[in-house]
Amino acid sequence: MNKKPLILVTNDDGISAPGIRALISVMKEIGDVVVVAPDSPQSATGHAITINNTLFINKVDIDPDVEQEYSCSGTPVDSVKFAVHEILKRKPDLCVSGVNHGSNSSINVIYSGTLSAAVEAGIEGIPAIGFSLLDYDWNADFEPTKPFIKKIALEVLNNGLPEGVILNVNFPKLKEKDIKGIKVCRQAKAIWEERFDKRKNPQGREYYWLTGEFVNLDKGNDTDEWALANGYISLVPVQFDLTAHHAMQIINNWKLNP
Repeated sequence: MNKKPLILVTNDDGISAPGIRALISVMKEIGDVVVVAPDSPQSATGHAITINNTLFINKVDIDPDVEQEYSCSGTPVDSVKFAVHEILKRKPDLCVSGVNHGSNSSINVIYSGTLSAAVEAGIEGIPAIGFSLLDYDWNADFEPTKPFIKKIALEVLNNGLPEGVILNVNFPKLKEKDIKGIKVCRQAKAIWEERFDKRKNPQGREYYWLTGEFVNLDKGNDTDEWALANGYISLVPVQFDLTAHHAMQIINNWKLNP
């Protein structure tokens, strides 16, 4: 009899978020699940790790079917590091992060704690997927995502991933019957046009809220933004080698050395 795969589940919205509970419910159908996730929301923490403060890990009992479930006082990346080096007795067969409440398409991959957790797993040599739903509502409906999450996870378990690659999967906010399918695509070129909302507290001290508007500069029909706008699930293979290989020859022609 084949051994069940060991699956690490994490996120950046916190261990009690509905998105991670939906993800756990799917992973239980596939393998043995271990959950290590932040004890509070950690959105937009990117690849931050905790080095100047202590970390606290607490065993929690949220899902009676999951024997090993822990909350972490640190970041999503801290959670993965702790899981791999302290909790798990062997390297997991898969790490899944999410399901994030909100988009992690295009440039958002840079800021995302959800994707950074998956990247950290990838650095450790673990096949990893980050899942996100384009709905920021805490009570978002994750049911339509479940069959597709299972399909993608099983494909990764069966086929593996290219070395140095993780998957960034985003779901449109649609009913299951209205989702047209899964489209493998590239990250769209987009930016945040940002501004700071300046205010004053009751004591007269100025403070700021970062705000802004997401602007898609990419008109291609092979991008994650196009896929999501047209009713598809976007699947972007993401590499964590940030070397701009195409620029090396150009820069080597500079007069850098005497």
